[in-house]
Amino acid sequence: MTATQFLNDLNARYLIIHRTKEDWFWDTYMGLSDDHPAAAKAQTQWSQFLSSADNLKQVKQQLELAQNIENADERSTTTHGLTGWLAVFESHAIEEPQTAQQQADLIQFEAELFKAKQAHVMHYINDNGEQVEGSLPVLAAAVRTSNNEAVRQSAHSAFIELEQWLLQNGFIDLVKRRNQFARAQGFANYFDYSVRKTEHMSSDELFVILDDFEQRTRQSNLDALQALSEQKGRQALLGHNFVYAYSGDAMRDLDPYVPFSQSLRRWVDSFGRLNIDYSGAELTLDLLDRKGKYQNGFCHGPVPSFYDQGAWIAAKVNFTSNAKPDQVGSGYSGINTLFHEGGHAAHFANMKQNAPCFSIEFAPTSMAYAETQSMFCDSLLNDADWLKRYAFNHQGEVVPDSVIEAMTKSRQPFKAYEERSILVVPYFERALYQLSDDELTAENITTLARETEQRILGLACSPRPLLAIPHLLSDESACSYQGYLLAHMAVYQTRAYLLAEYGYLTDNPAIGPLLNQHYWRPGNSLTHNETIESLTGEGFNAKYLADVCNLSAEEAWQVQQQKMAHASPRPQGVPADLNAKITVIDGAQTLASNQQSSEMMCQQFEQYIKHHYGC
Repeated sequence: MTATQFLNDLNARYLIIHRTKEDWFWDTYMGLSDDHPAAAKAQTQWSQFLSSADNLKQVKQQLELAQNIENADERSTTTHGLTGWLAVFESHAIEEPQTAQQQADLIQFEAELFKAKQAHVMHYINDNGEQVEGSLPVLAAAVRTSNNEAVRQSAHSAFIELEQWLLQNGFIDLVKRRNQFARAQGFANYFDYSVRKTEHMSSDELFVILDDFEQRTRQSNLDALQALSEQKGRQALLGHNFVYAYSGDAMRDLDPYVPFSQSLRRWVDSFGRLNIDYSGAELTLDLLDRKGKYQNGFCHGPVPSFYDQGAWIAAKVNFTSNAKPDQVGSGYSGINTLFHEGGHAAHFANMKQNAPCFSIEFAPTSMAYAETQSMFCDSLLNDADWLKRYAFNHQGEVVPDSVIEAMTKSRQPFKAYEERSILVVPYFERALYQLSDDELTAENITTLARETEQRILGLACSPRPLLAIPHLLSDESACSYQGYLLAHMAVYQTRAYLLAEYGYLTDNPAIGPLLNQHYWRPGNSLTHNETIESLTGEGFNAKYLADVCNLSAEEAWQVQQQKMAHASPRPQGVPADLNAKITVIDGAQTLASNQQSSEMMCQQFEQYIKHHYGC
């Protein structure tokens, strides 16, 4: 077998193993199957493929043989593909059989914990005083937007109860097993292992960045807390009151202008006018909350996009949200998820290299790099020019300036808090995995969570308590939450560059092609820093996000007014086609598709939401 033939065979084998794993992942996470052993088996086979020391050895051998390929173009492309696979296997390879077995056991244990948590029912008191079931997104929306303190308190209490349930039902053992696995590979703990794997740096190097950001935003956060306490009383700083106290009224006022039924249309229109092209991808969207479904939005690509021996393989991408359309706040959070996960999907659909290894959403792909794409897209929803163009109620009335002003001035003092609510997670997880097995008790972990929230957030308990965050449980996202903050830093650097170049972002048709060229097309063949430098001409810089966090409310409102005053005229006619086959489902039921047209799909979706939810 020649080196080129080896590369083609490796690509083909990976596609089969990966697709099998992803199909089981989707069915179990969507609550369509309870065959968790089969899902764990597929996950294990995929992990064993990536961690195979033999695969690593063979790729190294074939890279040497590739240097003897006479045709220069073939030599270059084959070497490029094999170099991508080398990075993958070096990120995952496990040479010791005992360690490989530990990994398999860890996957099985995590699958069992996931199944138990999936069956665990949470309750809260709704606006009618009734005790009802509530998923994590429903509880979070209640804490953010309900104007009934009893509702907010009961929803927040459900988070606290979930924390204790997890601590009594396997989370502690999961932490111990992860540490054992990491130590077998020469790392001090699982956090150190994960950071090296996902962000290609040590945890000490990571915390140089995080500590600097913490210091830069500390005073802004404390000042905002003090002002809110003086304005609304100390009770405003309680976990169940805090977010509503600073944003609840403004977000409720926005709610009629961002109905969930219109979220699909606004995503299609807005991305179309940004000239975002999905390169023929097949997109499946499962957007509604239901029992048994994973309680957090995500995006996975069962078929990675790449050129297979010159032939384009379009991506197949699944993404989800957990909307409850008749709940206040669901419209804005729903469209936020569509923009976020739709940004991921655009990224996955446009990685145009010659092997699927460049298109995977796991190491060596940096989480910060992956999240930059999604977070840039959802950042547009906070821009006043986007709101004036796309936020209007069922009567066609555009959101008033006064609502945008109230949103901006109520939320801006807490911009530092919002970023620090990401920052608190790596501080907690690093300290958690540094605990010895004897120190890993429910009491110690609960105390550590509350102390970390107090130190980083300035609150005795977070509105979203740390252990209620789903990412901490999943192997794919544990100890990687810092990627969101690193991504936000890159997002605001990207925004600053584009605003300097064009003066506006909303509906700017240059943005899609620029992101495609500099951020999406290379896949993980470039580092996160290299992609940023490719677009902006400047290496990664956290200053831009810190500067936004430290704006005063009045300064932030002036920026919003400038966006509205200098917004480009809305383009006439139909937005550009997304070049994707889109199907909207609810579990096993198909709700809408663009088989006939995007307009027909949006109408089908709107009619379904109106018929079933009355909104």
